[in-house]
Amino acid sequence: MKSIRTAAPLLSIFLVAPAVFAQQPRLVVAEKGQQSLAIIDPVAGKVLASVPEGGTTGHEVIASPDGKLAYVPIYGNSGVGKPGTDGSTIVVIDIATQSVATVSTFAHPVRPHCPQFGPKDGLLYVTTELDKTITIIDPATMNVVGSIPTGQPESHMLALSHDGLRGYTANVGPGTVSVLDIKARKLLKIIPISANTQRIAISPDDHWVFTADQTKPQLAVIDTTTNAVSKWIPLEDIAYGTAPTPDGRFLLVTLPDRNKIAVVDLQTMQVVRSVGVGLYPQEILVRPDGKAAYVSCEKSNQVAEIDLATWKLAGLIQTGKATDGLAWAAGQ
Repeated sequence: MKSIRTAAPLLSIFLVAPAVFAQQPRLVVAEKGQQSLAIIDPVAGKVLASVPEGGTTGHEVIASPDGKLAYVPIYGNSGVGKPGTDGSTIVVIDIATQSVATVSTFAHPVRPHCPQFGPKDGLLYVTTELDKTITIIDPATMNVVGSIPTGQPESHMLALSHDGLRGYTANVGPGTVSVLDIKARKLLKIIPISANTQRIAISPDDHWVFTADQTKPQLAVIDTTTNAVSKWIPLEDIAYGTAPTPDGRFLLVTLPDRNKIAVVDLQTMQVVRSVGVGLYPQEILVRPDGKAAYVSCEKSNQVAEIDLATWKLAGLIQTGKATDGLAWAAGQ
């Protein structure tokens, strides 16, 4: 397969519809088992709509900074590194009208997966596994404007530093993390973690990057000043998703086989408590105000809400099949 050429756009827009601005914050959730995106009223704790994506299958989602649109890369019907279809589209959903606004396609299959918005440049960064790259997209036109090589297969998840200078990918099968220079659009380093790793998160001060070892019950803690594993956090079981609180005090960690999240104190790098959620928790989203966290529970088809003041389960929101990726769409 030829490498990406950034001189010509890889994406073409099939359909564009105007967006109507949603005034209220919404939680958007990938319903992996039914190829749709749930739009949730987080105050009422209920699904307002399940919007069919028209593709198989979207695992992850990100909302635009203005809260109007949700971007869902269509990965395919396989797991990471496994046989199956190779996705080549991104579906853009208008949150207010609860409908598909845009469907864009790559020039060739890439298994697009994890989307993130650049905190400084406003560009859309998407992991494109089959090309071993991060693809950079102008969200206004949905044209590709660049790419960054990861140097590894199965670059599944992406975390961007808050200063917009660095990117970090969790490379599942190789069990590594790639460190990327976002401005120069180049690979800086590949950090070995284990035989298999999953998910990735970065602390609010950009000093620590966390990824879960899939061979042992532990988290790798990468020091971003040295780009090396600084320490390991022992856990009671194999972890998956991670997310820090906005104040940088705690890290929330999903333990799928325990149906709970572990809470790590980032001052001591030790687990200090756990909270029971639904079945097989996957991803964690901490609300921007730091008052609540939402956890997708794949096997019970729910989103768990955790009160971060009391560290108690505040409620369970019933969703469609196989709940996975989460994003917060802030109204203005």
